[in-house]
Amino acid sequence: MTASDRFYLDKADPGSWRALNGLARKVATAAEDAGLSRALVELLNVRVSQLNGCAFCLELHTGYAVEAGVSAQKLAVLPAWRETELFDELERAALAIGEAAALLPDEETRLAELAVARAELTDEQYSALQWSAVAITAFNRVSVLSRHRIRPAASDPGDRAPAEQAAAEQAADPSRTPSTVSGGTA
Repeated sequence: MTASDRFYLDKADPGSWRALNGLARKVATAAEDAGLSRALVELLNVRVSQLNGCAFCLELHTGYAVEAGVSAQKLAVLPAWRETELFDELERAALAIGEAAALLPDEETRLAELAVARAELTDEQYSALQWSAVAITAFNRVSVLSRHRIRPAASDPGDRAPAEQAAAEQAADPSRTPSTVSGGTA
């Protein structure tokens, strides 16, 4: 398949794409209403995108995470978050939920992980984090199936944050998606 043969799922059915973006906005509002920080949600988005192998969402949400105040150190060790003391209990709960949603381990493992996470969260937080994991997984799938590209930065990579770079590249090539919902799950 050549680049000209690329099939953009989001472009093929704009109505479904808009509905998915609507879900992302609703989920972002639920997370905010539950008192969850953008940094926490972006940390979950990055981890789920790592597990789902979505390069586009990784670039986008790593930039959003940095903008929201997530440290480079946390992002660097995110795949090994259980092995560090860098993450607080709320972050650990969010990451456990994200992994349970992305990996869907056997029921016993999944229930045990979610029970630990659940003990740290209100009902609203628990729901919002699960919906956040579901939403980013949906965007990961659209992006992976559409083979959304990551282009090298035209200027020195240190000149722009990843999210700024992604926005600039999408402006230059509107076929680059997913979502333009800033701070959402897309």
